[in-house]
Amino acid sequence: MSVVAWDIEVGDVLKRVDVHARYGGRRQGGIGPSRVEPVVLLFTDPAKGHRHGYFDGWGKDGCYHYAGEGQVGDQKLTQGNLAILKHRQDGRDLHLFQGVSSGVTKYVGQFELAENDPYYLTDAPETNDGPVRSVIMFRLQPMKAEQPAGVSLPHTPEPELFVQEVEIEQQYTERTYVEPHREPYEAERRESKLVREYADYLRAAGHDVVRQRIAPAGELKPIITDLYDKTVNRLVEAKGTVTREAIRMAIGQLFDYGRHFDPSPSRALLVPSKPRPDLIALCDFVDVEVIWPEGDGYHEAGNLA
Repeated sequence: MSVVAWDIEVGDVLKRVDVHARYGGRRQGGIGPSRVEPVVLLFTDPAKGHRHGYFDGWGKDGCYHYAGEGQVGDQKLTQGNLAILKHRQDGRDLHLFQGVSSGVTKYVGQFELAENDPYYLTDAPETNDGPVRSVIMFRLQPMKAEQPAGVSLPHTPEPELFVQEVEIEQQYTERTYVEPHREPYEAERRESKLVREYADYLRAAGHDVVRQRIAPAGELKPIITDLYDKTVNRLVEAKGTVTREAIRMAIGQLFDYGRHFDPSPSRALLVPSKPRPDLIALCDFVDVEVIWPEGDGYHEAGNLA
């Protein structure tokens, strides 16, 4: 493969077609391995990428976090994604461009894939707010690039487990991090109301209640409890409906949260009304209490802490 000297400077603004005319690579999409030069051209456009579940940007680790290709279904290490992963082995340089306007791009600089933890997996929606799927995020270390002041990604994976107390009144949910532009579902609004009212009830009884924002090691997006009763070491997950699907999801969430607590907490499900008997039996089978409003208070079914 012939080698042409790279003559684009960091910060240069030029038409994308001109980049391809000189260095090859696919003229559409985000990743363009060249057949004529030893380069892989990478293109990012945050203004448009969010529509396809791509959330690129600088992280606090000093790397540029770049979403792999594939708009539908779980992304795989094939085609363009594989070209990034094997760029050293194949002797290819990585060059990143950011969209400025239609057909116009700005050269961000030359990068290489981080040798330690070169990529991680996270969740993001498919194109046009479709189903949530698994997305590959590459860690690109700058070789000849200017990193802007601060960071552009709201979160970067933590190297170790990080747990932070959050006020009950803060309304964000886990889905806020996965699908930040999506409007809350009505069920989520009902859940939020349930949690606020139950928190007020517990506080009136002298309990100390918070939420926990849990960032597992290596995960980009945190998981967030609905309510944690510090007084009795109890995790509570709220659902705005008593369908089987909602209750099964809540059980999984409670066990996901609970494994990060020491000592292990008791687990409870908060719902707007009494579930049918088989679902209460399911919760009892896995030692999850079921709580619902009743009169001026709350009824609790199951193994009480």
